[in-house]
Amino acid sequence: MPTKFSGSSASSSSSRTTRSFKFACELLSKAGIGMEGRAPWDMTLNDVHVPEKVLAEGNLGLGEAYVNGEWDARQLDEFFAKLLRSGIADLINPAALLFHAVKAKFVNLQTRARSLKVGEQHYDIGNDFYEQMLDARMTYTCGYWKHAHNLEEAQEAKLDLICRKLDLKPGQRVLDIGCGWGSFMSYAAQHYGVECVGVTISREQCEWAKARYPGLPLDFRLQDYRDVDEQFDHVVSVGMFEHVGRKNHRVYMEAAHRCLKEDGLFLLHTIGKNRRHSTPDPWIDKYIFPNGDLPSVGQIGDAIDGLFVAEDMHNFGADYDKTLMAWCANFEKTWPQFSEAMGERFFRMWRYYLLSCAGAFRARDIQLWQWVLSRKGVLGGYERVS
Repeated sequence: MPTKFSGSSASSSSSRTTRSFKFACELLSKAGIGMEGRAPWDMTLNDVHVPEKVLAEGNLGLGEAYVNGEWDARQLDEFFAKLLRSGIADLINPAALLFHAVKAKFVNLQTRARSLKVGEQHYDIGNDFYEQMLDARMTYTCGYWKHAHNLEEAQEAKLDLICRKLDLKPGQRVLDIGCGWGSFMSYAAQHYGVECVGVTISREQCEWAKARYPGLPLDFRLQDYRDVDEQFDHVVSVGMFEHVGRKNHRVYMEAAHRCLKEDGLFLLHTIGKNRRHSTPDPWIDKYIFPNGDLPSVGQIGDAIDGLFVAEDMHNFGADYDKTLMAWCANFEKTWPQFSEAMGERFFRMWRYYLLSCAGAFRARDIQLWQWVLSRKGVLGGYERVS
């Protein structure tokens, strides 16, 4: 319920709240968003102080207020698509977030010790939870929807696309950096006859994958990518580079280069940002992916300089919108079996995460790239696969 006021201090507070509300209404109207819940993407305020909080704390305040139940939107994904497409979010730059921006720029947030935090906080919350949200292979990355009609088809199409881009042959040995629950490795072994080594920093993922695929030539290791020092016919990394951090991009590329045979290919599948000098989203950093850092095209270019030839770069970021909406539908459908253990705040937090990200991809505010890299260039040229 809206907060009530009494006395002179309440009057002053009410005045500030009214000014913040009017300013927020003016900003949101530029994106076609209202604050009275009429349209499905409009905000509905359950606490009058939300505009003040958002203007003071930006995305962090917006997300925390939603998780606290202080505002709602029937179509949260479309709220964010309109908000980000309009560019008005860039007009709010609270001083409270200055430390966050400075820390992201100057501090290595993805040291060996810090890199473990995302595994513990995000990926290790429970395999049974992810089994209900994801596809049968537990593929926690963007699907490829070109000819797909559902999540299963989109994820299998993505895995097959990667195999074809690498031109996998039976008997080849492939390194998967950030292998997750082994979706790529299992698909490549079953359909292309290759052997795979996968490294992950998530104990839950590693143990699940070992138990799931005992009969395939797959080696799952609980290991930091910086410690791998053996050569492979090909290297693949699907949805892990977002956790590497700008201070470690070069070290990561050096590790991939070290592990790739001279005539092999390295496929890098990663979410990316449109601007080099942007700061990680503070709400996502605090509640979902601690110490995450999306790369830009320029940052990837700097990291591969002198190490790799960029043979191909394929952007299908719009497909992540469909993938996230499918995950959210699965999450909401199966939530009753987790609600008692995880609680209402987790439900709102996870829904905010999935739908805000869907809106961001829909607005083309962030991208999904597949890079194909070679050490010295493919003789005669690389033939693009799609």
